Amino acid sequence: MDYSIILIAKFSPKYSKENTLFVDILFMNDSKNNKNLTNKGSTMYGTAAHNTYAQNNVGIESPTRLIEMLYEGVLRFNAQAKKAIKDEDIEKKIYWINRSVAIITELLCVLDKKQGDVALYLEGLYHYQTNLLTQASMDSDVEKIDEVSKVFKGLLEAWRESTNVA
Repeated sequence: MDYSIILIAKFSPKYSKENTLFVDILFMNDSKNNKNLTNKGSTMYGTAAHNTYAQNNVGIESPTRLIEMLYEGVLRFNAQAKKAIKDEDIEKKIYWINRSVAIITELLCVLDKKQGDVALYLEGLYHYQTNLLTQASMDSDVEKIDEVSKVFKGLLEAWRESTNVA
């Protein structure tokens, strides 16, 4: 059975003096049985969605752990996209590549450009990775997905080393 993972993350200074990042993960069945689920802004409607959401609430994660989870997500979704390309499943290829692009877009949005050259470097790198994934989607090019995965493996390793998570 295939599942989608929806990651909901928000900084909430209202509830925490330490700017803790609140993270919820929602696992949704990809089958056509969830027709009653709609998304309006940040509120999900549908009883099946709400029940699943309540059962899979991860709770509170640190911003450090969230970035690690996002990097891991890109790697997982890229692997799924590669499998879809090999299986010649266009719908799934587009779905998984779009998931990776969505994560990279979120990483771009949370960059603190006041932190100097590293943030500017990451901004350019993230944009380039998004372009590679777009090209990979258009051309069904596994090598471009591999290139993106290689970069994110390096970023994940560096992140773990710099945050002492490794």
